[in-house]
Amino acid sequence: MNLFHARLPSAARRAPADCPAPVLDLAALMGAPAWSRLHPAVQRRFGTHVQPVRYEGLLDLRCSRLGRLLAWLSVPFRGPLVPQCATGVPVAVEVAPDGEGGVMWTRHLGRRTVRSVKQMHPDHGVLERTVGGLAMALDVLEDHGALVFQSRHYLWCLGPWRLRLPDWLSPGTCRVEHRDLGQGHFRFTLSMTHPRWGLTFEQTGVFEDPVQEN
Repeated sequence: MNLFHARLPSAARRAPADCPAPVLDLAALMGAPAWSRLHPAVQRRFGTHVQPVRYEGLLDLRCSRLGRLLAWLSVPFRGPLVPQCATGVPVAVEVAPDGEGGVMWTRHLGRRTVRSVKQMHPDHGVLERTVGGLAMALDVLEDHGALVFQSRHYLWCLGPWRLRLPDWLSPGTCRVEHRDLGQGHFRFTLSMTHPRWGLTFEQTGVFEDPVQEN
């Protein structure tokens, strides 16, 4: 018996083979009442990504000592964690369909580029996966007109396998908020909070939307 396969059922699941990937549909995941409470500009940005779009802005970055350690450990897996404390960091974010039902997010922070794909999770919610295989299972919520992604747990995706990582090995619960500010601007805020060690990462900044509302 293959021991790797024998020990996985409780910790990992195999992705279905030869099945077309479902299209990411945040409105369906949230439900009509919650989706309708989002600002119209937020609905447009996270509805259907038929055409690529690029957002530019400035981010303030915070990182604890534990966060910095986890960020360096994730480098071989091309993780998205940024081991930096700085203000006013120029950032460009490119959003485009990935051709398989998901949405590719490419973030340029100075000399660093981070890519991840948001797609439908096979069980529920959203699966966000980096090109190195690190991933988060996310719930999608509405908070006073803002769109919120909140992590349930972290995974490592290896081919068809999804291996859930222990909570103690994670940077903590991730909460990402997209809040419209009007006049073609929105605020992005990311925080990661460990249940024992507190805040490990925080990023917040204002971005400009190249598509202006009528």
